[in-house]
Amino acid sequence: MQVTETLNEGLKRGYSITVPATDLEAKVDAKLEEARKDFQMKGFRKGKTPPALMKKMFGKSVLGEAMQEAIDDAMKSHFDSSGDRPAMQPEVKMTNDDWQEGQDIEVSMSYEALPEIPEVDLASIQLERLVVEPDDAAVTEALENLASSATNYEARDKGAAAEDGDQIVMDFKGSIDGEEFEGGSAEDFPLVLGSGNFIPGFEEQLVGAKAGDEKNVEVSFPENYGAAHLAGKAAVFACTVKEVKAPVPAEVNDDLAKKYGADDLEALKGQIRERLVAEYAQAGRAVLKRRLMDALDEVVNFDLPPTLVDVEAKQVAHQLWHDENPDVQGHDHPEIEPTDEHKTLASRRVRLGLLLAELGSKSNIEVSEQEMQQAMFAQARQYPGQEREFFEFMQKNPQAQQQLRAPIFEDKVVDYVVELATVTDRSVTKDELQKEIEALDDDGKPVEAAAD
Repeated sequence: MQVTETLNEGLKRGYSITVPATDLEAKVDAKLEEARKDFQMKGFRKGKTPPALMKKMFGKSVLGEAMQEAIDDAMKSHFDSSGDRPAMQPEVKMTNDDWQEGQDIEVSMSYEALPEIPEVDLASIQLERLVVEPDDAAVTEALENLASSATNYEARDKGAAAEDGDQIVMDFKGSIDGEEFEGGSAEDFPLVLGSGNFIPGFEEQLVGAKAGDEKNVEVSFPENYGAAHLAGKAAVFACTVKEVKAPVPAEVNDDLAKKYGADDLEALKGQIRERLVAEYAQAGRAVLKRRLMDALDEVVNFDLPPTLVDVEAKQVAHQLWHDENPDVQGHDHPEIEPTDEHKTLASRRVRLGLLLAELGSKSNIEVSEQEMQQAMFAQARQYPGQEREFFEFMQKNPQAQQQLRAPIFEDKVVDYVVELATVTDRSVTKDELQKEIEALDDDGKPVEAAAD
């Protein structure tokens, strides 16, 4: 095999590779010999068909496979000897288009190499971890929220008008252009006014209704409504109000505790305190992780593969566009052209992703099958009744598996780096921690690893 360098600019590499015809012929002969062991031809015993006859009959059929293997072997040999790691799949194409059997194979290969990642003195990184201890006020607030979510509804006085927050019990029939449509009717349906459970404009028209009232509610389905045959259509719902009920918050006592599976109120308080400890720790870790990423971003600098940055910039632009346009669920929108800000964010993500991948590789950090199973079970719970289909999809889709594995790997590397860094705990209030979390959301710096 002969390799000639044709491009070496920054991380861009180009090579001309010649695979001798003798190497290709050897691969063809090897494949035919392997097949000959189990081949039986009339007039010959099993495995005794002459090699020349095998080549005459099947030589051309194995030639393409042998040619691809010869090129793959040449590429592997090049990467083994050069130490290069391509950032993305190399572009490979034959340059002698008029190739004929018996000639050498000539191909061109181009790629962007992953950069050398500089060593980082992790022990020199100074970090501050925010720690919140849940106080009695936080526990009381959580109890009141639980009581609010356990609200009961009791009938208002006869003739009382429904207010925002009340529950009405009603029958309704929906129609479009005078024709009832499937799924547009119900009986004894309980609806809390102001809950936003119905399409926009529906609940507001029932404020002031009384038991026994009959009212036509006129609304239009949103343009992006899930049922395409209803999207954007004007509809009329004939509603009969049967009851109007006022909310009655549950009392904070042992009965409330038992509703949530605790033996008594004190036991429920203990459970709430434990949950708050976990929530505050998770929030504090999010702040610590961002500060770690900021610190790493300041101390490392190296060339980045341009194509990786371009791909990431498009993803960042697309993600932020959807964040700013939450009503657009699909991707049938104009192409989003990355701005300089998007490219800056993309460069940060790629740089940190490559650094984390390198740190994880050198430290032999891996995502175990058990961790993957736990993550898959957790995600499958988001699709009740379709868990089996979800697992089958994951098993057949390596890209989906990688998307699930990447954040687990990143978190393990982050934990490893935090262990080596100098971390100081600082006690703060819940409100102070909340401000730090809100600052992360406003920052707009995606920190997830962009490469593994």
